[in-house]
Amino acid sequence: MSLPFPRAARLTRSSEFLAVRKEGRSHAGRHLVLGVLRGRDSQRVGIITSRRVGNAVIRNRVRRRLREIVRHSRPDWLPGLWVVVIARNPASRASHAELQAEWQRLARRASILAPPHPSLPPAGESQPRAS
Repeated sequence: MSLPFPRAARLTRSSEFLAVRKEGRSHAGRHLVLGVLRGRDSQRVGIITSRRVGNAVIRNRVRRRLREIVRHSRPDWLPGLWVVVIARNPASRASHAELQAEWQRLARRASILAPPHPSLPPAGESQPRAS
């Protein structure tokens, strides 16, 4: 399955980031801060890695990891969200798995993930028959 992350799906203007900051809600964790603005026309995301995170090599590594995490989770989002992900300094020392776990925790706390799809019954159980 292809999971593109086109430019149209990114927040690019400072006014967009400011709108999320002023009008949205934020949820903080050890490595990340998640800002969420609801009620927009499309799903868009912006990633911020300031110089506090580290030098350019480290900031780009963190940004690539976060972009990949967000790209894989976007299909599970509720519609009409603008999300800003801000990397904190400890993100520079975190593994991909740690960042992903924190993203999942913050996303659940912010209630941006759609409810899970109804699944099949566990193995060994049969579906009830319609009469």
